[in-house]
Amino acid sequence: MRDERPLADLLRPTRLDDVIGQEHLVGPDGIIRKLLATGFLHSMIFWGPPGCGKTTLAQLLASLTNSFFESHSAVTATLADVRRVIKESAERREKTAGRTILFLDEIHRFNKAQQDALLPAVEHGTVIFIGATTENPSFEVISPLLSRCRVLVLKPLTEKELSGITDRGLTYLKRKIDTKGRKFLLEVSNGDARALLTILDIASTLSLQGESLKATDIEEAAQRKMLAYDQAGEEHYNTISAFIKSMRASDTDAALYYLARMVAAGEDPLFIARRMVVFASEDIGVAQPTALVVANTVFDACNKIGYPECQENLAHGVVYLCLAKKDRSAYDAYMAALSDVHTYGNLPIPLIIRNAPTRLMKGLGYGKGYIAYTKDSLLPSSLKGKKYYRGR
Repeated sequence: MRDERPLADLLRPTRLDDVIGQEHLVGPDGIIRKLLATGFLHSMIFWGPPGCGKTTLAQLLASLTNSFFESHSAVTATLADVRRVIKESAERREKTAGRTILFLDEIHRFNKAQQDALLPAVEHGTVIFIGATTENPSFEVISPLLSRCRVLVLKPLTEKELSGITDRGLTYLKRKIDTKGRKFLLEVSNGDARALLTILDIASTLSLQGESLKATDIEEAAQRKMLAYDQAGEEHYNTISAFIKSMRASDTDAALYYLARMVAAGEDPLFIARRMVVFASEDIGVAQPTALVVANTVFDACNKIGYPECQENLAHGVVYLCLAKKDRSAYDAYMAALSDVHTYGNLPIPLIIRNAPTRLMKGLGYGKGYIAYTKDSLLPSSLKGKKYYRGR
């Protein structure tokens, strides 16, 4: 009879060499491998997206250093829980010299008073504190605690790494999956290994044993519809093109629809936000300069928050960009200037606006006759008087 624990827990690595991803931390030159080699542990904060291995690395650090592991979620843990762990850790250290790792998932959910309570224990080494967060710790963790911890950034898992995790899950379940099913599983899990293994586990349970898992099995397990959206293929480019052109036409409804299609298909929110930042300068430009500020803020919000909540930031930004006045004059002017650069190369800069830091340069006429607010054209002589920017 199979162990009833979730597949993600069953497959959690017990050796550093079994970890998939985070090579910059666990590889030959990674800081975690180096720490384990010395046996020295420092309080740390793991910052990375969901399902990238934060809990796994914390558990490995505990087991490979023979440390007592106390794991809590900051969503449910109380101040009393923290104080109890610290008290028990101090007693354990005094009696056995053993150390305790206190792992707090979603540390950004702890308020200031709860974070303050950790400071003395972290300062004196009563506990080795490891916090995990999907949020930027610079904004969510109090400065005194942050200064006592080493922040380690975990990277999103690549498609190749997620495929390797899929293979491990299939081997354990004694199942196979067809190409379309694997592709959809990787897309719908959105970089989250824990979500991937959960969906795979459910799909295996719901489908007929002995048959390869199909995209429809993954769809049923994930409760997510397959959309005709290949992030590396034609539909990807068709949708983003429709999205941009809808904003350009100030068609708010169409732009929101294409945004929803991309989000539902699992498109990277930062890809969408980047296109919005470009759009703010290319299509809105000087007509409404605050558009670039809004677009950049949307990008920052997506980077800090991630799915699912950041879809609301994207929608907010899309409506703003759609309703903004449009003016491509700055973009068109720059492209015209760039075309001349490619056509004529490095034309001589007029002497009047050349820098003259030495006597020799001044003697050669560099900067001679320069007037700060002149109305004369300062373009190279062969382009003198040419107009790129036509204004509004």
